[in-house]
Order: sequence, then structure tokens, then C-alpha cells
Amino acid sequence: MQELLRVVTDSDANDLLGLTAALCAVPSVFPNEGPLADAIEARLRIRAPRLVTTRFGNNVIARTNVGSARRIVLGGHLDTVPANNNQVPHVHGDVLHALGAADMKGSLAVMLRLAEQASLREPAYDITFVFYEGEEVAEEHNGLRAVFAAAPELLACDLAVLCEPTGGWVEAGCQGTLHMRAEFTGTRAHSARPWMGVNAIARCAPILAKVAEHTPEVVNIDGLEFTQALQLVRVEGGVSNNVVPDAAAFVVNRRFAPSFSAQEIIAEMRAFLDGADQTVVINESEGALPNLADPTVAEFVATLGLSVRAKLGWTDVARFAAHGIPALNFGAGDPTLAHTADECVELADLARCYDLLAKFCGV
Repeated sequence: MQELLRVVTDSDANDLLGLTAALCAVPSVFPNEGPLADAIEARLRIRAPRLVTTRFGNNVIARTNVGSARRIVLGGHLDTVPANNNQVPHVHGDVLHALGAADMKGSLAVMLRLAEQASLREPAYDITFVFYEGEEVAEEHNGLRAVFAAAPELLACDLAVLCEPTGGWVEAGCQGTLHMRAEFTGTRAHSARPWMGVNAIARCAPILAKVAEHTPEVVNIDGLEFTQALQLVRVEGGVSNNVVPDAAAFVVNRRFAPSFSAQEIIAEMRAFLDGADQTVVINESEGALPNLADPTVAEFVATLGLSVRAKLGWTDVARFAAHGIPALNFGAGDPTLAHTADECVELADLARCYDLLAKFCGV
């Protein structure tokens, strides 16, 4: 592990593909982002000494202080989803294949190069670089949540750019998300005499069929199409192969357009799951509206000449929006490859992302 961390510290920032590979080689599935945070902190202190670097848990925040009237936050999460036989990085030509290559260690490499450039020359705006933990897991573990609660001044800004993979687009706003558990009860009996019991798994069947047959709805907001989704993500049930089960449950994930509130979607899903003995909200997160009319968002889009589409998925754009801060998604990598076994990132995408962010930030 020490050798992997040393490679992160020593990699040439001008070699964005190599630096991304070094970052991908350090495992960082929650809650094990600590070593990667250590390596990034050490690199910033050595290679960007003019930035004020603060460590807060496994969150590393580096800030310029040039006295600009405007401050931009560039944010990226350190954690990845669990590996899917893709934990060892390998490069084919100008393409890096690895867990986290797109989501989002490619963008972390871009951010590190920008931070080092900002330390060498005075940027047009003050910039805050935020490398944070716990984005791919439940809300209570999110590093930005912890920083906003304890030291919100570290995240104060005029515009936040979440460097999630967007494939060269600006992805505006984000969907909200809800996980709900539907529970069913029955009566145990011997499976040779099932008429003496009530099969809880069988009671799930009609609602499971409804979920499977659900057609995604498209909601248009400011000319952008937010495609909603409903998916079955967990099923539980069964006692023994010779016992009629007396309990069963399943969990659904509802992704909803930001024009709806979480409370509206909770009510909708409780009605949709009518027939369950009990429904339990596991977690919910509000979405964020596109906010394209905000002057800073509009300036980012216009200055860089970027196309805009809706963000399908939840990101911390919603967290900044909840604090009244304009925010958008823009980063290296193809978002459709996130969380897949074939995750990869191309050098051309990394270079374009760097060039555009450097142009906007004046580094």
C-alpha cells in the first residue's frame, strides 16, 4: 500500500492518464478512503504549497486566497462502488480501464493538476478544491454533509462544479432518490401442507409484478428531460426449504424528477405499494432543479460553449442547492460506464475536461 500511495504523490500531473491510474490503484470503497485521502493531502502540501490545505476526517480541502470577489468550488468524491473484477488498472492505448476511472478518479486527477497550476500562478477566481468521502453510500456518511455541518465557511462559494462524469456535457440539476421497503407477513406451515399456512413470498407477487411492469415517466423541466425510474433492488424471504415462509420483504428505489418533493414521492410510493402490510422509508434525498437561469450557471455554459442535459442520478449538486449555492455537474468520463465492470476513461476526455475547467477558472 505504501508503494501505491507513493506513486500517487510522485505521478506527473501532466500525465493525466498515469495520475488517474495511480489514483485508481489505491482502493477506496467506503469506509476505506483514508489512505487515498492521505496521499492526496500529502501531494497537495508538497506540490501546491501556496494553497491552504485542510483535513477534515477523510475530506481534503485546498483553497486559493488571491482575494478575488468570486470563489468557485470544484468537488470530487474519493470513494468508489465495490469492485467487479476491475480493481487492477490497465491501459490500452489512450484508454484506462479500472474501478473508479470514470466515477470519478479521472476528475480527481484533473482537479489535482488544476490545484497545482493554481498554486503556481494567480487564478482569475479563488478556487476551493474539495476531495471528499462517502458519496456512494447512505446520506449520513457523506463527507460534504459533515463539512457543511461543522465548517460551512470552507464550502462557501458563488458556484459549485461537481466533477462527476458527464461525457463532455453539462448535466444540470439532479434526480431525487427514495428507497422504500415493503413488508409482508404470513403463517408458517409445513411445505407438504401449505394450505395450513399463508405464504408471505407469494403475497409479494402482485406488487412485484407491478414494479417489473412499470414504465419510466419523462418529466420536462426547463427543456431538459428527467426520466424517472422505479427498480426492485432487494428481495428477502424464506425460512427453510420445507417451511411456508411467514415473512418477506423487498426494497424499491425510486428516482424522481426534481420538480417533485421527497414527501410527494413517499406518498406516491405508499399508494403504489398498497397491499403490503407495512412500508418503511429507508432513506430519501431531494433532487435539484436545473437552475439554468442563474447567472453563474449560465456563464459557465456559455463561456465554455457546452451542451446541457438533465442529470439522471443523484449528486451533491442537490446538497449545494439546498444551501442556496448554484451548482452543476461537469467532469471527465462517460456516466453510462459508472458502476459497471467495463468502467474506463479516455485521455482525450481527461484533457478536454482539464482545458475547459482551466479556461473557466483562469489557471
